[in-house]
Amino acid sequence: MTRYLIIIFTFMFIASACSQDEERQQQSDEAIVDIPNTEGDLQVIAKNLQEPWEIAKLNDAFYVSERIGSIVTIKRGEQTRKQVQFSKDLSNQAEAGLLGIAVPGNFSETNKAFAYYSYQEDNQYYQRVVTIKESDEQWEETSVLIDRIPGGQFHQGGRIEIGPDNKLYITTGDATQPELAQDLDSLAGKILRMNLDGSIPADNPFEDSYVFTFGHRNPQGMAWNEADEMFATEHGSSAHDEINRIIKGSNYGWPEIQGDETAANMESPIIHSGENTWAPSGMTYHNGFFYFASLRGEGLRRFDPANKTQKLIVSNVGRVRDALATNEGIYFLTNNTDGRGDPAANDDRLLFLPYNDLD
Repeated sequence: MTRYLIIIFTFMFIASACSQDEERQQQSDEAIVDIPNTEGDLQVIAKNLQEPWEIAKLNDAFYVSERIGSIVTIKRGEQTRKQVQFSKDLSNQAEAGLLGIAVPGNFSETNKAFAYYSYQEDNQYYQRVVTIKESDEQWEETSVLIDRIPGGQFHQGGRIEIGPDNKLYITTGDATQPELAQDLDSLAGKILRMNLDGSIPADNPFEDSYVFTFGHRNPQGMAWNEADEMFATEHGSSAHDEINRIIKGSNYGWPEIQGDETAANMESPIIHSGENTWAPSGMTYHNGFFYFASLRGEGLRRFDPANKTQKLIVSNVGRVRDALATNEGIYFLTNNTDGRGDPAANDDRLLFLPYNDLD
């Protein structure tokens, strides 16, 4: 009889433990759906993304680039991942891969968009800007607009945005060769500007050149306000991350100046992080404020250009790579699965924060 009682109690204990494990798992899953943060509750729009880099939105569809070489379309709660067939193999050095994407307004008619990606050739690293076309099964590279943008161990740049002037803007890093940022014959360490067909705009500041501004270390985000004034985020050296007002033809000083330093014919940042680090990435704008992703601090920051101040408004959600403002709120991407973050269950994610939870 004693042996049977032991068996019964053992079974009851195992059943109870399993029930507790299931309850803990359920609580964990529920915590993923409703995430507390410093300013309100976030909504999870998509999860299980793989090294996401940039968000584009057209009508009711989101398009998220993944560094592994795919694009995820998110529409009415459904996620569809399609590989991009590039004519060159993606390189896998740090900060490389499929980076920026931009979706033009006529996408529903052409199925064509823009992409920025890294590749390796003859033991050298490069980036290129291409057009890509979506089919039922995949995306495919269809033409090359700019090629052989220098790449390096780090600092690949990679953001692309269609500006209010209907031109394509591209950020490029210095490819860990700082001197290239001051070289107007190099595409590294620049913000580039092109027509959507790949040609050089007639009103670019330097003759027969895509270069719009130069002297950048690793610019990461671009956005425009209602007056079509352009601002950009930039990774600094040993902290000193920057937000710059971007003025056509200007020199932003790297590697000659940073932080509060000044020099003739060089632009200093509107604000910078000083001895702290934001590790800023994608940026967006709404109603007087710029919002930018922060890899360090694991959140979203708000920049007030009138008062030249910034504030961490979302924290502890993991590294944040990109942000996109709509009339309802801010969408932003966590970026923890690229080997530099600490992935949680269902990472990475596209999150949404309504404006009424900001203040």
